[in-house]
Amino acid sequence: MDGFFLKEGTTATKISYYHLLLFLASLPFDFFYSHIILISFCVHTLIQLNKKDIKPVFTWRNLVLQSVFFITMLSTIYTVNKPQAFAEWGNHITILIFPVLFCLTSFDIRKYRPKLLLGFSMICTATIAYLYLDALRTIRFYGLPYSAIISSAFTNHNFALPINMHATFLSLQVVIALIYLISIGLKEQQKKLRLFYAGCACILLAGLVQLSSKSVFIPVFFLINIVVPFYLLQGKRRLRFIMITSSLSVLAIAGIFTLKFMKTRYITNLKYDLTLTSKDQRFDSRLDRWSTAAELIKNKPIIGYGAGSEIGLLHESFYARKYYNSFLNHLNTHNQYLSFGLKAGIIGLLIYLATLWFGFKQAIRQKDLLFLTFMLLIAFVSFSENLLDVDKGVMFYAFFFSFFIFSGDGKKKESTDPIGVIGR
Repeated sequence: MDGFFLKEGTTATKISYYHLLLFLASLPFDFFYSHIILISFCVHTLIQLNKKDIKPVFTWRNLVLQSVFFITMLSTIYTVNKPQAFAEWGNHITILIFPVLFCLTSFDIRKYRPKLLLGFSMICTATIAYLYLDALRTIRFYGLPYSAIISSAFTNHNFALPINMHATFLSLQVVIALIYLISIGLKEQQKKLRLFYAGCACILLAGLVQLSSKSVFIPVFFLINIVVPFYLLQGKRRLRFIMITSSLSVLAIAGIFTLKFMKTRYITNLKYDLTLTSKDQRFDSRLDRWSTAAELIKNKPIIGYGAGSEIGLLHESFYARKYYNSFLNHLNTHNQYLSFGLKAGIIGLLIYLATLWFGFKQAIRQKDLLFLTFMLLIAFVSFSENLLDVDKGVMFYAFFFSFFIFSGDGKKKESTDPIGVIGR
């Protein structure tokens, strides 16, 4: 790997490349930066527009990539809360924009994908290193023992607090960077680079432990122990890798049961999340919120209540059920599947599931480890978070879904045929 700085190509190519690199670098930080960079990239793409390089925009592939935005748009017609529905339009607009941008740009996304992913991985590594340094500085300032680094005061959301990032959404980015560094590290021939990538991967892995996202733990466990060796290794190397990662996984599981903060986070809190509490409980669980949403869905199962309706409907139901924690904090469903069911009914939910199926199908067909990693993360995190109700979640979904599709091998006819041509 020759680094992530571009030394070749035209001026337009370099500007496009650094726009995307800066956009990736901005993802772990305040959404203001990513929005400004995206707007700048849009303007640059329009200025450099070349009819010869434009790919078909109205394709089945793009329609699938943009499906979440169209669900929001169509469910606005009958919504009970139009102002909030239009706010969701603004939140989901990047899901509409990225496929169009990648069709219009002359920039070769496939060619420069490795450099962009390397740059993103380095930014994620630097971000985790900064968070550790900030935590250690805080520990030293208050005269705490260094063992406090593995306490609840410096894990999960508290660890990500200095950059004001939700722990799960930061974990999503870290996993992409981690799997990429593992993949290039296993292929690297130079010992120094291999050790460098291994060191960066260790920092990211430590960051995942510190972030302690329960919804990310399962896909990471599956990816490292099964998917990575299956995709990247063969014979004795695969067996040796599985033995090493399995041993480390056993140690990690032992740590979960041994360390107090990890046991509380992964065992006690998970049990509470998946338990229906009584109505006079001070803190209600995720399952309480899920059951509340499910009851609302039963009353309007086909098309739901419309975009922007979720918080208002849940707010009333939480009060009626005496779920005061959820009521006072205006919490959402914390389940993307139920969220679609509530706002767009079974129709919206089925469209979202079909979109995920399309992504998995493309990732497996292309044998794209990073794309499969992305799809597994989206599918799992959708069980515990409203991923597409938060700007950082939407940006992660919108960019990487389109990025992996457009940087794939592009062999399948359905990937490029305009709507209406397929099946003739």
